[in-house]
Amino acid sequence: MPTIPFFDGHNDTLLKLLEAEGDPTQLFMDGMDKADIDLPRARAAGMAGGFFAIFPPPLKGNLGSVVAGAGNNRGGLPPELGLADAQAVTLGMASILMRIERAGGVAICRDAAAVRAAIAQGTLASVLHIEGAEAIDTDFRALDVLYAAGLRSIGLVWSRANAFGTGVPFRYPSDADIGPGLSDAGKALVRECNDRGIMIDLSHLNAAGFRDVAAISDKPLVATHSNVHAISAHARNLVDWQLAAIAESQGVVGLNFATGFLRPDGKMRVDTEIEVMVRHIDALVEALGEDGVALGSDFDGAMVPAPIGDVTGVPKLLQALLDKGYGEALVRKIALENWLSMIERCIG
Repeated sequence: MPTIPFFDGHNDTLLKLLEAEGDPTQLFMDGMDKADIDLPRARAAGMAGGFFAIFPPPLKGNLGSVVAGAGNNRGGLPPELGLADAQAVTLGMASILMRIERAGGVAICRDAAAVRAAIAQGTLASVLHIEGAEAIDTDFRALDVLYAAGLRSIGLVWSRANAFGTGVPFRYPSDADIGPGLSDAGKALVRECNDRGIMIDLSHLNAAGFRDVAAISDKPLVATHSNVHAISAHARNLVDWQLAAIAESQGVVGLNFATGFLRPDGKMRVDTEIEVMVRHIDALVEALGEDGVALGSDFDGAMVPAPIGDVTGVPKLLQALLDKGYGEALVRKIALENWLSMIERCIG
């Protein structure tokens, strides 16, 4: 069977490149052992494109240490990140993606037509995404600049609070019903995103903030990298009412490959089987329908199952769906077409 092309709803490869030793452009173009995605492996796997996230990381300690910290996994959140620090890191990662584009490694796509054109030409289609809006001031001046640079998707928060809303902790067992809803600035940012054609990502957002977005937004609800709380009771996963709201809006959820959000025991363990990923997809298809399920790997930002390993393992998941009895047409929807449809409806 020919390789099924896929579009990834979330990766943190730009952060990996920012922190790497050496020239980020060259590392991405030629291959990078310590990353989950680079251009040679993406092409070999059939990756057609994805949302490339800009994530302003914690100021003290690496991401893993923050997630595993005693205060955080008991329900605390990392401290807020200052505007200047967030903007410096955000500009650094945006610059990396632009340089990769100049080298011919990706095409930064500003609408669905550009995504489809890049895929048709065999170029990796990149949609610029921000995971946590700390770099955006409440007057939205930075948003003007980032939009001009190609920003077309925003996660209002990461798992901390900012000027716009509050995220959820990395806590198991728990749900997302933690903390207040969106601030006035957060509600204004939702409206601004709707007006400009910027997709809003609900992953990491708490329950009250989710409800605010659902009440304000006139676009489909999207969680680019989240899973099913009924299978893995992690605060980062979606409970039944959230899945119902996404379904009602004809939205999309991208399956997160992070083992702690997949496993029923909530543990970050690499010895996690593909079968549990299929269980989440089964549940998502049941809740959202065939048009509401996609992939959102979290590559380069999470521990993924050993049988997947990196981007070259995605075809194994797609084959597992075929082996389960999913028809090829549905697998192609989950792999690629549902994201293309969502980009067209949310971005234009």
